[in-house]
Amino acid sequence: MAFTDHSVQALTPTISGLFGIVPPNLCIAPPIVDIQRAAQAMLHGETIQKCLIFAPDALGNHLFAHYSSLFESVIQVAPHRVSLQSVVPPKTPVCFASMFTGATPAQHGIRKYEKPVLTCDTLFDALIRANKRVAIVAVENCSIDLIFRNREIDYFSESYDPEVTRRTIALIKENRHDLILAYHQEYDDTMHATTPFDPRAIQAIKNNINGFVEMSEAFNRYWQNYNRAIVFSPDHGAHLDPLRKKGDHGEDISEDMELNHYYGFQQAISKKVRRINLLTKE
Repeated sequence: MAFTDHSVQALTPTISGLFGIVPPNLCIAPPIVDIQRAAQAMLHGETIQKCLIFAPDALGNHLFAHYSSLFESVIQVAPHRVSLQSVVPPKTPVCFASMFTGATPAQHGIRKYEKPVLTCDTLFDALIRANKRVAIVAVENCSIDLIFRNREIDYFSESYDPEVTRRTIALIKENRHDLILAYHQEYDDTMHATTPFDPRAIQAIKNNINGFVEMSEAFNRYWQNYNRAIVFSPDHGAHLDPLRKKGDHGEDISEDMELNHYYGFQQAISKKVRRINLLTKE
């Protein structure tokens, strides 16, 4: 699959369109048409009611290119893969700010590794205006945990990835939210301490993906009565720093910039049954 002109900014207008809401006011990115079409086909033109976004740190195309088999379980859950570019510089808070505003770094203001609270309009603000309930579940003091604060959002700061997974599953089961964003960071931590392809880093990828699969099982069990979308959406890739001999990211190079997002859609089970009954009668 060739890398497109879409950047990670495209997530915000795409999710906005799936919910049928107006995107945040700084959003300049177009939605991903192929994803819109896939959703329309699966949901028969209806909007989604629930969404789970999983945002694993640094799981870029550098991994898919070498270990595509690791992503088979992701594709089973979210089969619609789209290739994207990160934003420059591909640093975590810069990327996530663009991903959840649809705006460029120059617009939202985070242009380097820093974690200020964004005051500009975000996807979460757009959802709140549409009376949607949002939860963010992340590792304490990470970028996602900090830069989207001061909003009418339920924030859950957890000690590490396994706790994020457990909390997310509990929230899905409680069914109080319309969109849940869950973040994992083990691969990013591990590749910075070792290399992007160190066996410990590969195990971290597996752990991140296993967490996603666990969340997806709860997503399909407890949200089966809703039209829903599930998204696997990393922020950037990684490369081997030739001087430090450690993993790193932040440069405008393919290893850091190229990544894949994965979308999956499910129709509410009651609507599936109704449609089957109508087709049977015909």
